[in-house]
Amino acid sequence: MNIGFIDLHLDEWHANNYPAWIREIPGEHEITYAWGESDAPTGRSNREWCGEFGVALCDTLEEVCEKSDAIFILAPSNPEVHLSFAQRVLPYGKPTYMDKTFAPDLPTAREIFRLAKEYGTPLFSTSALRYGEELVKGCTHAMTTGGGRSAEEYIVHQAEMLEVMMGNGAKSVTAHRAANGILFSVAYKDGRQGAMLYGEKMPFALHAEDNMGKAVYKAVKSPYFQTLMAEILRFFETKHPPVSEDSTLEVMALRQAALTAMETLGKNIEL
Repeated sequence: MNIGFIDLHLDEWHANNYPAWIREIPGEHEITYAWGESDAPTGRSNREWCGEFGVALCDTLEEVCEKSDAIFILAPSNPEVHLSFAQRVLPYGKPTYMDKTFAPDLPTAREIFRLAKEYGTPLFSTSALRYGEELVKGCTHAMTTGGGRSAEEYIVHQAEMLEVMMGNGAKSVTAHRAANGILFSVAYKDGRQGAMLYGEKMPFALHAEDNMGKAVYKAVKSPYFQTLMAEILRFFETKHPPVSEDSTLEVMALRQAALTAMETLGKNIEL
């Protein structure tokens, strides 16, 4: 299987690490073609990146789509470009994985899924943290922690973890200052309660009450990125997304409400 990378610029953390993880997974698949809209502001040019990774640099995004059997839309730190890329990629009908954060807001996320349906293109997106082996499903109450250089870029990971553990049905988010971070309190329609604690230096972890009332605390240290790569390759083969549209839209709604709540501390923000 020939796989194509489409990115804002190829010299970024995800594009630099995914090829090696993909090669570790048994099967006939390889990153064969790539295109970046521009060279990275610092570091390797797209041509240099392709030379180092043994990938053919395509002149256009469309060339990648024509030659590849499956597509990665990357640009993980720039979800604002995902819709414009999707408008050009999804008409080809190739199974497409869109890197986190899926979209900058909920309306854009809905539009990307609408385009996928229009063209009959298999599509899915997720944070790699969804595949942490430590996550406990069916929780009555759950709190996640995590960090990163900004909540705007990194809160999606905690939103994805919370969706896995609590399922859909978040109703509202309220944000409060917590030391140098932000505590997001998440209310659910059935009365359950979740929370996300963001701090720039905090590790990814969870503290939850499972459906038997047992308290669970776990740091998330399992190889979730490698597990994600295996899931993506399986999706490319089967064309069946392992994460539903409803789940991704729940994550996007939760992220959007959290970022709004950050700007209006103490105010209840409905999803």
